[in-house]
Amino acid sequence: MVRNMPSYRRLARNHDFTVLWVGQTVSSLGSRMSLFVFPLLAYALTGSAVVAAVAEALHLLGVVCVLLPAGVLADRVDRRRLMRLASGSGVLLHASLAVAGLTDHLVLAHLLVVALLTGVCAGLFAPAETSAVRAVVATDDLTTALSQNQAREHVAALLGAPLGGALYAVTRWLPFAADAVTYAVSWVLLGRIRTDLSPMPHEGRRARVRDDLATGARFVLGQPLFRTLLTWSALTNLLANALFFVAVLRLISADVDPVHLGLVETAAGAAGIAGAVVAPWVIERFATGWLTIVIAWSFLPVLVPLALWSDPAVVAVALGSVMLLNPAGNAGIGAYRIAVTPPDLLGRSQSFMSFASMSAMPLAPVLAGTALTVLGGAGAVLALGALLGVAALVPTLSRTVRSVPRPEVWRAEVAPAASAPATV
Repeated sequence: MVRNMPSYRRLARNHDFTVLWVGQTVSSLGSRMSLFVFPLLAYALTGSAVVAAVAEALHLLGVVCVLLPAGVLADRVDRRRLMRLASGSGVLLHASLAVAGLTDHLVLAHLLVVALLTGVCAGLFAPAETSAVRAVVATDDLTTALSQNQAREHVAALLGAPLGGALYAVTRWLPFAADAVTYAVSWVLLGRIRTDLSPMPHEGRRARVRDDLATGARFVLGQPLFRTLLTWSALTNLLANALFFVAVLRLISADVDPVHLGLVETAAGAAGIAGAVVAPWVIERFATGWLTIVIAWSFLPVLVPLALWSDPAVVAVALGSVMLLNPAGNAGIGAYRIAVTPPDLLGRSQSFMSFASMSAMPLAPVLAGTALTVLGGAGAVLALGALLGVAALVPTLSRTVRSVPRPEVWRAEVAPAASAPATV
């Protein structure tokens, strides 16, 4: 009876996934508020646009720098304790900014340190959460679970900036107080997970951290499918972000007002939510490999309108159309990758994939600015689009990607070795 129930209903009855998802939805919303406010406050304290950019860059640096050791920890220690450590640290860090603001002692150095350390907390949390989802969700429900996680991030993206801006308008420290509360909610809900999230038993002496890192990297690089996905995701993260940086910079240079600029991000968030809602239906009806290839080419149709018209409505529609397809592609191939990874390697493999794919992202604004200066608006869009086409060839020409079947097929193939029962 339960097995014939739609996946989203099974997940709604899955106590552990529900508390994990709700806690992280609340926390993600708070984090988006803080990320929006970090550069605003840095600029208010210094009057420097460069320092404002550094505040956000430090957060990303913290995430990237800790991902690899966080993957090792996720495979070695209890994931619930690790996630609660990250959430509890988030409470203290954001509360410290709120207290400093309340007592009129908020300074730039404090802000930058918190930006960096909250990035460290996010990087520490991510591999542990992936392993936890694998432990509490059955293989049959992985694609739906990851689709719901995609929706969570788009909801946070849609609401985080407006809420952060509204709270910041009341008083500078209020967004950080609100974020401390969201981290506290996450910490409490994580404590209600019933599934045992301790690592798999290990016999004999533990390998050195360096050796564990190497094992995770060798596993990823030793799988042709994973190598292909790693190369494609790194290139796409860099080029797609650069493309949309160019689009936004063109709007800024055309003196588009902040309200209309904000609507571009709102359109992307709304499209992402809609895409996440239909993602499970899409994933089940197409071969996972070919769905990934379609997503790889989905950027190209928007290039012509982006090149011809620098208009908020055009950019909003273009970005929204890409975001509409993106959740299905991410959740489909992500679920397959998690399902075929041995549980004792999941933290390290996930962190290595994330580290490699995110490492080039800080270069996106530099690439966008350089392309815009050298080639002009339309030229920069078309040049970056051509490079995205080259990147799309990576999964398209890969037999290992093309051969990944529909979920009902690959779930049956991996079930004997990788199935994990859900806690209901």
